[in-house]
Amino acid sequence: MYSDLMCKITAHLEKVSLELQATSPEHYIEKFNLALSQYMGALHSIVPLFIYMNKFYIETKLNRDLKDDLIQLFTEHVAEKHIYSLMPLLLEAQSTPFQITPSTMASIIKGLYTLRPEWVQLAPTLFSKFIPNILPPAMESELQDYAAQDQKLQQDLMQNGFNRGDQSRKRAGEELSYNGSCSR
Repeated sequence: MYSDLMCKITAHLEKVSLELQATSPEHYIEKFNLALSQYMGALHSIVPLFIYMNKFYIETKLNRDLKDDLIQLFTEHVAEKHIYSLMPLLLEAQSTPFQITPSTMASIIKGLYTLRPEWVQLAPTLFSKFIPNILPPAMESELQDYAAQDQKLQQDLMQNGFNRGDQSRKRAGEELSYNGSCSR
């Protein structure tokens, strides 16, 4: 039963991998996110269905866990095959504000970190935007550099059409004066 399950899931993941290979670069990130999200969601259904097998065969005889084995299958058959195509696209998308939604980017980065934490080394700055404690802690001596980076980011956003909006402290509608009397 265990080997049948692993064979079925491996076949499915091979199909998913082939579909990703055929995907155009402009849809690649979204398709990868969909595949990752659907698979991780399916694990929440698959593992409880096979809880008896997990408890009395996989854990006792094989000294492993079904969920870990299934995550490893996705890593081997999908993520490892696509990580070097995906990372440049993620880095490019991250450099262009809102090319993909922040939730999509966060989902992929957190998913990749779950699958294989070593992949942080491929793009530590990108991973650090979504996962805490990836980069070393900030140093007080570098505060001026951080401020300069933030100013550059704000300038880049303004050049790309993202305005800061009204910076006054006045609330909307406060320009109307109200003197307590009603004119009729």
